[in-house]
Amino acid sequence: MFKVQLLNKISPSGVAKFSDSSFSYECVDEIENPDAIIVRSASMHGMELSASVRAIARAGAGVNNIPIEDCTKQGVAVFNTPGANANAVKELTLAALLISARKVYPSMQWVQTLKGQGAEIPALAEKGKSKFTGPELKGKKLGVIGLGAIGVLVCNAAVHFGMEVYGYDPYISVDAAWNLSRSIKHATSLQEIYESCDFITLHVPSTKETKNMINESSINCMKNGVRILNFSRADLVDTHDIIEAVSEKKVYCYVTDFALDELLGHNGILVMPHLGASTPESEVVCAEMAAEELIDYLENGNIRNSVNFPAVSVPRTGGKRVAVVHENRPTMITRITALIGENISGLTNNSRGDIAYTLIDLDGDVGSDIVDKLSGTEGVIRVTLL
Repeated sequence: MFKVQLLNKISPSGVAKFSDSSFSYECVDEIENPDAIIVRSASMHGMELSASVRAIARAGAGVNNIPIEDCTKQGVAVFNTPGANANAVKELTLAALLISARKVYPSMQWVQTLKGQGAEIPALAEKGKSKFTGPELKGKKLGVIGLGAIGVLVCNAAVHFGMEVYGYDPYISVDAAWNLSRSIKHATSLQEIYESCDFITLHVPSTKETKNMINESSINCMKNGVRILNFSRADLVDTHDIIEAVSEKKVYCYVTDFALDELLGHNGILVMPHLGASTPESEVVCAEMAAEELIDYLENGNIRNSVNFPAVSVPRTGGKRVAVVHENRPTMITRITALIGENISGLTNNSRGDIAYTLIDLDGDVGSDIVDKLSGTEGVIRVTLL
């Protein structure tokens, strides 16, 4: 039986995936020595992982709440669910485009102040609405930074608003490129986005290169009155610099899905409580995808959508299978196969930086001590017999 610990409330349809397997699973909030963990928003930093844990699946795209480096050292595969919440975030981004342009939120707040004035309210509302005039999206230039699953959807939808859309992503995948509308203009640099666009929306992960990418220097390159949206990661935008830019009207409006104390209470800064993936549909898709990734890894050793291990996914060709997480060294495969012997029916290997992963299918049985032999090999991090 496999034990799966649920650190957050997970959609029942995701948990039900484990019941569909031919293997037995126990999925509960508290359990000793789990084989795997599913997490949403709970922070795992500082959490001591049992040696039994082979994998962690994040029901969502971001993995900032998981100590990736520590997991890698312990041979724990970390999965996420890229694209599972893409439509939910796309829809909220489109809403943000509208509210950043049309002053929807402040106008609704103002109307509430008319409470109690009875029959005069329609006339007062009509008289006061001029304070909330805002431009249409049609004909405006939108810069989309990051053309992953969410960015591509935002680009294509904005085209239907009649916007002139610029997309920038030096690492765009072939699949993403195929899915982009032909009318999207491919920006060759961030500078082109900054200088050209009336609206800029961020859809990139938080990395050393992207942290604080929106700062005083980049903002100074932008049009006066630019509107900036951030539904990706809080630290992509320098908090101090964006507050200054909004107060000086260099940035007309900043809409973010990340609530920070410093951002609250400023006119022109609209803060949401991390609503991006908060839809029933998104939670279902994320939970089901996370469960499927764990099932395939626990039962077959296959890796799809791991953020720290290389992708390896092949059908089984033999009875038993050995999964080996090891350092990416030139002679490792030779040493591993020498210990296993001649009953190898299939072997697949892939690497990612300093980490490599090898799946070996076997004809017939294998000695019960094979795991100990392989585990004692220099450079081997983890061995599992499946």
